Amino acid sequence: MSRVLADRYVIEREIARGGMATVYLANDRRYDRTVAIKILHPELVAAIGPGRFSREIEVAAHLSHPHIVSLYDSGETDGSLFYVMPYIQGESLRQKIEREKQLSVDDAVEITRQTASALDYAHARQLVHRDIKPENILLHEGIPMVTDFGIALTRSSSLDDRLTIVGHTLGTPHYMSPEQASGDVDLDARSDVYSLACVLFEMLTGAPPFTGPNAQAVIARRFTDTAPLIRRYRPNVPERIELAIRKALARNPADRYQTCGAFAEALARHLEREAPTPSVAVLPFLNLSSDSENEFFADGITEDVIAQLSKIRSLKVISRASVMRYKRREPSLQEIAATLGVGTLLDGSVRRAGNQVRIVAQLVDVADDQPLWSETYDRNLTDIFAIQTDVALEIAAALEAELSPAERRRIHREPTDSLQAYQAYLQGRFWYGRYTNDGIKKGLSYFNQAISVDPEYALAYVGIGMAYAEMAVGQDVNEIRPEEAHRRAREAVETALRIDPELGEAHSMLGLLSFTHDFDWVRAESEFKLALELSPGSADIYDHYGWLCGSMERWDEALALVKRAEELDPLMHRSDVASTLVRAGRYEEALESAKHAVSFDPQHGRSNSTLGWALIKLGRIDEGLASLERAVAANPDSTMYLAQLGQAYAITGDTTRAREALRVLEEKATQRYVSPYHLAYVYTGLGDADRAIDLLERAYAERAGSVYGIKGSFLFAPLRSHPRFQALLAKINLA
Repeated sequence: MSRVLADRYVIEREIARGGMATVYLANDRRYDRTVAIKILHPELVAAIGPGRFSREIEVAAHLSHPHIVSLYDSGETDGSLFYVMPYIQGESLRQKIEREKQLSVDDAVEITRQTASALDYAHARQLVHRDIKPENILLHEGIPMVTDFGIALTRSSSLDDRLTIVGHTLGTPHYMSPEQASGDVDLDARSDVYSLACVLFEMLTGAPPFTGPNAQAVIARRFTDTAPLIRRYRPNVPERIELAIRKALARNPADRYQTCGAFAEALARHLEREAPTPSVAVLPFLNLSSDSENEFFADGITEDVIAQLSKIRSLKVISRASVMRYKRREPSLQEIAATLGVGTLLDGSVRRAGNQVRIVAQLVDVADDQPLWSETYDRNLTDIFAIQTDVALEIAAALEAELSPAERRRIHREPTDSLQAYQAYLQGRFWYGRYTNDGIKKGLSYFNQAISVDPEYALAYVGIGMAYAEMAVGQDVNEIRPEEAHRRAREAVETALRIDPELGEAHSMLGLLSFTHDFDWVRAESEFKLALELSPGSADIYDHYGWLCGSMERWDEALALVKRAEELDPLMHRSDVASTLVRAGRYEEALESAKHAVSFDPQHGRSNSTLGWALIKLGRIDEGLASLERAVAANPDSTMYLAQLGQAYAITGDTTRAREALRVLEEKATQRYVSPYHLAYVYTGLGDADRAIDLLERAYAERAGSVYGIKGSFLFAPLRSHPRFQALLAKINLA
């Protein structure tokens, strides 16, 4: 030890060693106190220069804050540099995370808030830490103390565990901000905000948001990937915390909290505890009319009330498909509410006689089986939209749901002034909702009737767009070729938006067409975001947005979106979460989710198909094939399920049955349109890559099947390294 240190300090033992320095426990002879001495490695000193080090230490030495480890002394010894600080008894945050794996939400938030106060104090004195990480947050009796202020400014490019940028190491890769990683030397407080959010992410999940085999890989992910969703790892993390962290991790500094204090304030709102979101399911209105043909009218009232309520962001509203199975009210109201995950139910009936209608509605709190609101409307049919608006507003008031002025304005808007057009539209939805070839054809006919009566009926054009989109991207609706179906769908949707630019359903359809046909992922995402602003309770919008994210292999976002779709429409979208988990390679989770989906309907094709693939991927071949065979048996006209079964036969060694499935598919193709996308499944399983890619290229040209999803499809994984497959990805803007 040099005389400089020996004259004043007695070194007792080494307590830490890293890429930058070695830390020793020592006694300060002058004041008889225990201290920690950090001696920087000589190669670091050579890269920095002692002058710069001294200037930064001088700034840091003036920091005095209860959550900052102060500096006692500094100097030069044997060609190296050292600084002296109090010895903090306890552990580092790194040690706490390694021991506990995941901290409680309250502990993690409190540590972050106290650390943020220290950083705000330093930022006010023009000092940016630049290396916030768990190792640099010490815990004294559980209280965080930030260390190494100013030292991060002097990191050398020669260290193996740091990223070299412009000759200097500017932070630790797992925690540095994008601007820090890109070599920006003029950093401000927002860089520390980003790093602190990375630390909070790790406290909650056990790992930082971006990881990789080396520093360069970690940094690259920061520029190309979106941070994963925390609730993928910790479902119980409050949404407010999730949203605050995502804002703090924004790639662009302007999109983050501008100070650590603002970040801490957002986190503090968690302590207020979120009230549960009011939730309601609108049960199918009972048709009490003597004419059974009025069934579609009662269903239409149900759908329109749901649509009105879905415009209110502060409400959770269950979508149509999940409530329609309860027309007969066979389970108790409590059982229905439990299945759908809601606290209230709207129960009602419709009686129509000529141009007169009676609507009875009652909102029930299922917890105590007490009505919160009830009303009887005896009106002329021409008042039907006013009734729907009144019901929606009364429910919102009863549930104390907040409505913005824009939401209230959209709820009051009447879709048409023609009762005849409205009735044709209701019949169109009634038939379209059956999702069969015949039903979609009839639905399309009625939608066209509606616009022949009222050419400015925007929702009827959306209905036409949905019907053609189903023909274009649906699995087995083959009335016209996909390209023509896409053209007609787009024409209808653009007409709807010309009439009503604030129609969320139309923006969602445009988003769907933008990526399934145009492969314009940026515009599609923009349309989905706008659609959710306008119709925040629409399960279909969340589901289609999830398709987009899954196609781009943004699995965490895709799962969050389809889970939200499932919450809003638990029966219609019951298999979407499972299928997304399979595509993401999370087979154990997919298996449990698919089993749950099958339990709702043992004959449901997609649920059985998804279950089959999860089983096969887990090595349970016989069970998996049996499940895929059930999907085919339940949907004998589906070419998709037969093609997937053919691929499964092939990859599990039964090429005879695989080729038989292929023969049946090719025979069907002589009689009707069969998507080349489906034929490509079987050829991929048989190992005929060129023939499979021939078919995928044809599917691309025809916009057939789900060609937009080939990048994220595990069924085409064997083709991914093929140059022609990569070229095809480039064509759909996913290379």
